[in-house]
Amino acid sequence: MLHSRKPPADNPRKTPAKKQASLAGKNSGHSAGKPPRKIAVISDTHGLLREEAVDALRGSDLIIHAGDVGDPKILEALGQISPVVAVRGNVDTAEWAKSLPETAAVEAGAVHIYVLHDSNALDLDAKAAGFHIVVSGHSHKPGRSERNGVVYINPGSAGPRRFRLPITVARLDLGATPWRVEFVDLEQGEE
Repeated sequence: MLHSRKPPADNPRKTPAKKQASLAGKNSGHSAGKPPRKIAVISDTHGLLREEAVDALRGSDLIIHAGDVGDPKILEALGQISPVVAVRGNVDTAEWAKSLPETAAVEAGAVHIYVLHDSNALDLDAKAAGFHIVVSGHSHKPGRSERNGVVYINPGSAGPRRFRLPITVARLDLGATPWRVEFVDLEQGEE
């Protein structure tokens, strides 16, 4: 049974974004019907898509953008690399951004990923809801942690520099055991 603090109608594992993500995985450049294994994670582009980010995301089966996109052209460009699942961030207030969901549930085979912009807004028990990974952005600080058997990933910011924080994206390899999370510093190469 699925448990969350949201009413059943808002169950994140049954959202249109989940269907979009499932279809994205089936329609990506890898073999038909196989779930995405190499997932690129980007966030906080704030209207700037660096060529280094594009290069770091190539070869992915799926790209997750964890919000603060800033310009719809970024999602179009990312879609030229691989299927994209994106959520709306706090700076995504223009008319075009209203079509982006606030959260998304991604199925990558047996792995369930919950995506939102700000992890402080997480209003469900990820483990009880059946999620293995939670992806968020907002803080601009790259990081990976694990709590209660759930992996939490923040790819950091790939957009304009904020303070002295690095400019990063993340690559998630679901084919490795345990799952491998690699952060790529877009100014220094891999971390």
